[in-house]
Amino acid sequence: MGSASSRTTTAATATSVSGAIVFTDISGFTEFTALQGDDHALEVLNTQARVVTESLPSGARVVKELGDGLLLWFPDGPSAVVTSLDLQDRFENEIELPLWVRIGVHCGTALMKGTDLVGHDVNVASRILDIAGPGEVLASESTRLSVEGRVPGVCFDELGPVVMKGIPEPVRLWRATKERA
Repeated sequence: MGSASSRTTTAATATSVSGAIVFTDISGFTEFTALQGDDHALEVLNTQARVVTESLPSGARVVKELGDGLLLWFPDGPSAVVTSLDLQDRFENEIELPLWVRIGVHCGTALMKGTDLVGHDVNVASRILDIAGPGEVLASESTRLSVEGRVPGVCFDELGPVVMKGIPEPVRLWRATKERA
């Protein structure tokens, strides 16, 4: 009975929120750290923190740092995708190569437990990040639907349904890019 009570208490302290969940990861960071050293790696992480903080729109926030990655929260899909694409541009200009950032975006509902986010949609966003290649912003179908037609200059290329570890149904993924002039 004690564990059922704990579950009830935990559920009662969590709040359901809808929006966009974004995971970022610096590709090649472990090797970079091994070759360049901890001090240089810390400089990269400090640059990433500064760039992200400067780029977040109102209502968005850094939920937590995950080593060389981040979990970010946005109130909606359009602001998440636009910011993710802008971050890619800034990272390319401000983080020394051969490091690229990959990003996974998913619109859905999460449980906010304290300042953290948990739940199925958080897991989906994390798995989308796992699929993203260096320099890519990958988005779920729900994200594409929330953005398409609302944000000029953002394009989506379909990757198709993707089977992801621990996710019961395939998730339809899209590569988000900026329209090139």
